[in-house]
Amino acid sequence: MPQTRTVPSDRPTDEKRPWGLSLLLSILALLLEAVIALVVSFYYGLTQPSPGTMGSLLGFIVILPVLAAFTTAVAAVLSMGLVLPIVWLGGVLGRRVSGREAWWWVPVAAGAVSLAVVGFIVARSGGSGVGSFALGWVLTSAALAVPALLWRSRRKRVFGPTLLGGVVAVILTTVLGGVGFWVGLFEEYRPPALTSADLVGRWSDGNGGTLTFSADGRVTAVDIDADLDPYDDHTEDDPEGGEDDRCSGQGTWAYTADTGLWSQEVSVTVDACSFESWNVGGTEGRPTLYQYIGDPDSWDLYELAKAEGET
Repeated sequence: MPQTRTVPSDRPTDEKRPWGLSLLLSILALLLEAVIALVVSFYYGLTQPSPGTMGSLLGFIVILPVLAAFTTAVAAVLSMGLVLPIVWLGGVLGRRVSGREAWWWVPVAAGAVSLAVVGFIVARSGGSGVGSFALGWVLTSAALAVPALLWRSRRKRVFGPTLLGGVVAVILTTVLGGVGFWVGLFEEYRPPALTSADLVGRWSDGNGGTLTFSADGRVTAVDIDADLDPYDDHTEDDPEGGEDDRCSGQGTWAYTADTGLWSQEVSVTVDACSFESWNVGGTEGRPTLYQYIGDPDSWDLYELAKAEGET
């Protein structure tokens, strides 16, 4: 009598996946989305006026194990706090409206939950433009709908395809971004090229502090932040920190740009002030002079912008 052999199938079944495995699947999907978002944000950062990214990239690699553990914990919290309620809400909407559960109710539920989440964040942050709000809502809805759809999926073989699809998406995002810079679709940020003549004039921090450069090499400092290290702000005389750390005086300045745009520096010597050379940043239309506050990898800057009308 011939024997029949059962061939494994990845078609949907009525058997529900164990709750713990669905949670792991949601965490995996959110982590893959986080990697894609990280790649996109890295490329976006290359186009924005900012200090060089290499130091920050190296710092990111150093803290990668800690960041991975933290991100996994956040993904677990999001899975329990948002993805699971979206799956439940999608099922309720399907049964109430059409009499049966269907996958298309999950994106609807994700959109509703995301609207509440993004609206709450925007309200707490003091408001946002309509375009930014709409973009945030769409991206959040999509990011939550994917793990929710995977959660409710009844397919037996889903972890492998999810991981493979996520890795392919990460690679494609990385390659497409690199190609975009290579063909000129995206332009990497570079600081503006200044000359000594461009520096002559008054530069302000927007809070009363100014540096005024003269063509003869003299400089006048007025209420410039004299303490750019945040760890040294608190003293016995100034427990709040930062209020009295201002300096004024006269001195000399010099501009150097030996090896390229990123090496442009303005050295300022004022007896009453002690700080490092100023770096050049900003854009052609709005150049800035900046110094790092604390760790350079934090990108926390003290900036001076050329006062309007100054030449």
